[in-house]
Amino acid sequence: MSGIPVLDLSLLNGTPEQQAQFRDELRRATHEVGFFSLVGHGVPAELIDRAYEVARAFFALPESHKLAIENVKSPHFRGYTRMGGERTLGRVDIREQIDIGAERPAVPVGPDTADYQVLQGPNLWPEALPELREVAEEWIRRLDEVGTRLLRAWAEALGAPSATFDAAFATPSPYMKIVRYPGVEAEQPAQGVGAHKDLGVLTLLSVEEGKAGLQVEKDGEWIDVTPPAGSFVVNIGELLEIATGGYLKATLHRVVSPEPGTERISIPYFHGPSLDATIPTIDLPPALAAEAPGVTQDPANPLHAVFGENWLKSRLRAHPNVVEAQHPRLLVGA
Repeated sequence: MSGIPVLDLSLLNGTPEQQAQFRDELRRATHEVGFFSLVGHGVPAELIDRAYEVARAFFALPESHKLAIENVKSPHFRGYTRMGGERTLGRVDIREQIDIGAERPAVPVGPDTADYQVLQGPNLWPEALPELREVAEEWIRRLDEVGTRLLRAWAEALGAPSATFDAAFATPSPYMKIVRYPGVEAEQPAQGVGAHKDLGVLTLLSVEEGKAGLQVEKDGEWIDVTPPAGSFVVNIGELLEIATGGYLKATLHRVVSPEPGTERISIPYFHGPSLDATIPTIDLPPALAAEAPGVTQDPANPLHAVFGENWLKSRLRAHPNVVEAQHPRLLVGA
């Protein structure tokens, strides 16, 4: 059992009735749970297999090769994060990873440049593993297509035109991680990554087949999620909650470390809009608006309507070492 709803994206290729069925299932899943597993997405199994092969090859590199592209060397928060080098809500996460975004030149800094523009720039790639860049760039391209289809289906499911979100993604900010969680011996579940909500619009997560560890909060309890083979776990982020007045839920989730002697590799992809984009607010039909509780108010996690501001908030908290090395002037905001 997945533990969360399972939706089939291929229904959007079917009859009008099948397309309507998918949109209804999409709306209900993300209103009630905020998470679902996605099958029928069209991402080739061969690409998924290659991604895990290159992930294992990357983490098997000598430590010196990985530290040569450590994220403290990147003003854009890209590159390798050593074990324990990221925090969630101030607590250290037990994982190592590489962060990869759109390959673009850095934004020249001027007196009127928004702080969040530091998030744009080139990636750091391991010289010993050129195939990582090939796989990552194809992964981003394929998942961008899936994310676009989902957003258009969401808009229609909420009574809005399918192109509602298109303008916000004029210069998108796709982002992915390749993450390794080592096995941990602990009396209580160890923090692979702590409980959090995703900061952006939507996330598509690939997890090694049969690997547990992802947990989603529902009604005060943690639900174990083991997605079907070849699927993606999809969840909405804080900005889609803002866009719908809370009708769609950005849901708390976490990863519990695997058992000693094992490991878990996952590849999350974050479908982000332009850095300066403000996600449009949807005028919900009355029946849906009546079920929108409003946007979550959490003084410890203020939400910003501009995507770049929300993303930078997350980076400052998660990687204080990068802030200290590259952006000491932003330490006050961290």
